[in-house]
Amino acid sequence: MRPIRFFIITTILLSLARYTDAQQVHAIDDNVPHYIFRYGEIESLEDKTRALTFEEILSQETDAQFKPNKISTPKTFNANSVYWYKIKIKSLPQSKENWILEFFDQTIDDINFYAPDQNGKYEHFRFGAQYRFSERKYLHKNFLYDLDNSKPGIKTYYISIRSSQVASVIVVLRHMRWFVQYSIKEYILFGLFYGMVAVFGLYNLLMYLAIRQIQYLYYVLYNLSIGLYEMCIDGVAFQYLWPDYPDWNRYAYGPALYLTSLFGLLFTLNFLYVRSKAPKLYWLIIFIIVLRTGFFFCCIYNPHLFTYKIIEILPVGVALTAGIYIFKGGYRPGQFFVIGYSFLLLGFLVKLLVLINVPWLPYGPISHYSLSICFVIEMVLVSFAIGDNIRTLRKKKEKVQKRIITQLQINERLKDTLNRELSSLVDERTKEVMDKAAIIEKQNEEISLMNAMLEKDNQELHLNIEKVTRARVMSHEVDFAEFSKIYPDRETCFKYLSELKWVNGYACRKCSNEHYLSGSLPFSRRCTKCGYDESVIAYTIFQNSRIPINKAFYMLFLVYSTKGKITSYKLSEMLLIRQSTCWAYNSKMQKILSERKSELKNAGEGGWNRLIFES
Repeated sequence: MRPIRFFIITTILLSLARYTDAQQVHAIDDNVPHYIFRYGEIESLEDKTRALTFEEILSQETDAQFKPNKISTPKTFNANSVYWYKIKIKSLPQSKENWILEFFDQTIDDINFYAPDQNGKYEHFRFGAQYRFSERKYLHKNFLYDLDNSKPGIKTYYISIRSSQVASVIVVLRHMRWFVQYSIKEYILFGLFYGMVAVFGLYNLLMYLAIRQIQYLYYVLYNLSIGLYEMCIDGVAFQYLWPDYPDWNRYAYGPALYLTSLFGLLFTLNFLYVRSKAPKLYWLIIFIIVLRTGFFFCCIYNPHLFTYKIIEILPVGVALTAGIYIFKGGYRPGQFFVIGYSFLLLGFLVKLLVLINVPWLPYGPISHYSLSICFVIEMVLVSFAIGDNIRTLRKKKEKVQKRIITQLQINERLKDTLNRELSSLVDERTKEVMDKAAIIEKQNEEISLMNAMLEKDNQELHLNIEKVTRARVMSHEVDFAEFSKIYPDRETCFKYLSELKWVNGYACRKCSNEHYLSGSLPFSRRCTKCGYDESVIAYTIFQNSRIPINKAFYMLFLVYSTKGKITSYKLSEMLLIRQSTCWAYNSKMQKILSERKSELKNAGEGGWNRLIFES
């Protein structure tokens, strides 16, 4: 019963201390292993000049300026000021425990602690977030000081605090045995919390890999961002992730909090299908994302802005509003989302009340870890929402599958009926077709005979026309258009040259081999033995010709048919080729014609092709 009586008396004294200016003295008692200094037990002085020395603080004039604390937990609001605090502790000779002072807020940059020694002088100790973690005496996330309780009496301790952000001056008196037990439990709870974050993240990552919906990936990143933010706030990140980077640790929570807002809003957009269900809210959330991103870049330019964590109420409030609106619209999974984000908003509101020092909300584990507790509740409830969403999708899928199966059964029955009707009609039609097929087959035999006779007549007629045309062309002076009916293009000319050139069979000019393959150019031949590739125009009058070969054919024909009397001007006019080019080819052809005059004397209309090849 003694601890209960002590607690009641202490509570009454603390309540009375709020209405008196005298500083309260806390007496060490082994039966009260844990005590938080509140209200009038802490006196404070704000040094806006940042120039006061400890010797000046000890002077009566300055000491008289200390004022009793009127709120549960004092705070440092002005980053440009130095805040001085003093507490009084009464040591009792009957105490058998080792006592420590613990400073709970891990974000305080610089703490100068002045403790009286056995001779009445003061020893100076420094610790804070601006020093490497390895420099601490106790490698614990909070700042600790071993209290000297060997000499009984009242001792006054002075604390000087500089912080770049709003800090809560939470001074706790504990004996070492109780602190060890408390620390172990606290780190176990941290492990459970971060383990839950990891489990929820892994669960949703597996969901993303299985379903491939981007909302689950956003929720994984959201959970990881929450975990990183909580590690920064709890001091665990400084202890285990970056113990040698205090400058980064001061503002590491800022990017983590920004990523929490970003991925939380992106998850909201995708999970609630905001774009289709509430287009106006969709563009509002997009605007909040842009606004929050802009504020984040401003914080990078001025890191002090990171301390305005209260801005996170805006993204949480917008997400909650979207959830309520869409849930009212009939989206069932939104109910757990709304409840979860309501708890998250409650956590931020509690933190806001703690920040503005609402007198009816004293500091304690619930208020200190309120946001972490709400984060856990939110993760659990949103996981329920995700599960509910999956169940809803599964039910829709099963409903659609049943409809598909029913429709397939109807289609199958219709198909059977239709097949029976079609089978009957096909049988009747087949019989008619069979009867007509016999008649048609007989007629086809007669038609086939007639077609064979017509085909034979057509072939003979075509051959006769071709012979007549060639004979007429080769025996008279015709224009190029009519000549082109026989030699219309390069391929036709090459084919004709190939037939003339190797009419007696192929023999390689290099090694006399008679076997060949197709060469690199059309109708050319490559020796299978030495690889010599002979073009069809090689060793002909057309070798190295720069005019189209069908025109060269026609030019040779005209020179032969006119016995070399046609002029280069006439050739240029007929072939639309420059006169100088026609003159060069005409001269070459007339020279060959003159050389082979005796050979061509009785050659007739086909003698022009004897001018093609070199001797």
